[in-house]
Amino acid sequence: MGFLLYVFVAVAGALNAVQSGTNAQLARSLERPWLAGFVVCLSTTLIFAVGMLVSGQGLPAAGKAESTPWWAWTGGLCGAVLVIASLFFAQKMGSGFFTGLTITAGVIASILMDHFGLVGFKQHSAGLWRIVGAALMIGGLGLVARF
Repeated sequence: MGFLLYVFVAVAGALNAVQSGTNAQLARSLERPWLAGFVVCLSTTLIFAVGMLVSGQGLPAAGKAESTPWWAWTGGLCGAVLVIASLFFAQKMGSGFFTGLTITAGVIASILMDHFGLVGFKQHSAGLWRIVGAALMIGGLGLVARF
């Protein structure tokens, strides 16, 4: 099971690069980037609706929703920002740099969230090797941008 988990996550990461290009092309072809974003989010919503139906999961009890921290509801906003960035900037920046920048920024943000135990993550100190890893990501991004 563990191996399949890593494969799934790796495929999801690769699809992140594909999605930025498909989103940008849809926006360019339609000449309506906001409509393209709506189509992307609508298709995502439909996929999750089917998943809820197939799995038998319905809506949670009202108490569950009320006890959820406010920041846990902001995931859709975070996803929308990434979709908007891909619609407007991915093809201008190029896939390598766009994806590298989003992943590098994500790694740096993740190290900070781990270090401070933010948004539900357990605290993991930003030790030397994590900081070196982030610096190497920044260096790698510089190489992708240059060549």
